[in-house]
Amino acid sequence: MKLKILISVFSILAIACNSPENKQVSKTTLTQAPVDIQYATGFRVSVKEGYPFVEVPKPYQGAEEGFKYLLVPRGEEIPAHDRDVQIVEVPLKSIVCTSTTHIPLLDYIDETQSLTGFTTTDYISSAKMRSRIDSGYVTELGIDKEINMERLLELDPEAIMAYTITGDYGQFRKMNQAGIPVLINAEYLEQHPLGRAEWIKFMALFFDKTDMADSVFSAIESNYNTMKAKAAKVDSMPTLYSGVVYGDTWYLPGGENNAAKLFADAGANYLWQDSTTGFLELSFESVYEKAHDADYWVGVASYNSLEEIKQADQRYSRFDAFKNGNVYSYNARMGATGGNEYLELGYLRPDLILADLIRIFHPELLPDHELFFHEKLN
Repeated sequence: MKLKILISVFSILAIACNSPENKQVSKTTLTQAPVDIQYATGFRVSVKEGYPFVEVPKPYQGAEEGFKYLLVPRGEEIPAHDRDVQIVEVPLKSIVCTSTTHIPLLDYIDETQSLTGFTTTDYISSAKMRSRIDSGYVTELGIDKEINMERLLELDPEAIMAYTITGDYGQFRKMNQAGIPVLINAEYLEQHPLGRAEWIKFMALFFDKTDMADSVFSAIESNYNTMKAKAAKVDSMPTLYSGVVYGDTWYLPGGENNAAKLFADAGANYLWQDSTTGFLELSFESVYEKAHDADYWVGVASYNSLEEIKQADQRYSRFDAFKNGNVYSYNARMGATGGNEYLELGYLRPDLILADLIRIFHPELLPDHELFFHEKLN
């Protein structure tokens, strides 16, 4: 299974790298290419005025209004449209991104070269993108409200892919007023791991690479569902908990978080699987009461050893999972400048995460698989 999974990594990359460039786009190409969305709930695609019409109805939790984009082939006349619709001339030739999770979406549709700006480039782990950064082709712009607008305007990208967790659109409005479309990516709200991965189709729409994105996603989906089927046959499900304490609060995934879905699909009993929120904020005592005898502790932030965890808070050592050495981080793959590949590539490749988790919880199912993102702490 190790060989099969590694081959899938490179074969999916090959789909992206070997597909032909398609920069000359006609209206017919854009409107006739179907976009089949199977898992993602955060964006939808239809046809309006004869052009692809993309909607992001819920840009953040609790949002009452969303964003709308009409994709018009470069050089064609802009049709009449509502004031709340942003016109995006496609295919894009340059883009600024604001999250590391956007980087593999570009890499896997062979648009690495289109990134011209990013918030903090040290966080990027992708070897392909790091080469571009090191060659001076990607401008660092600053984070959130500290984005250097003057530098951004000098860069003059054709679009900015951003995200938001609130309704504060101050910076985005400035960008729109400067004539730069802001593409809101709400992937982080997806509850299903494959739903989050499917946002590669959202990125691909703006580059006219929907066929390539479909092929990439289909391979990821197939890998994921094949392994999920293996784990569904297990006789026993080990218990686990996740997260760590910050300040006085233990933060961990809720039952509607895609991490909880991954745990379940890997054949494990996540102790907060039935909660109805995306994230939980609990006291140490409440977590200990429920999870002190759990089999595994998976996802321990930036800790790199059991001793480091114990030094941070002696109480962690009371858990059975700690005593038995069944503690796993997702820090096995770090970028050249300190970025975490799990937090970049992992959301596009839930199949690789699932393989790791199955190997941890049910090693007999994938005996030859070597952990990709995760590592056992000693």
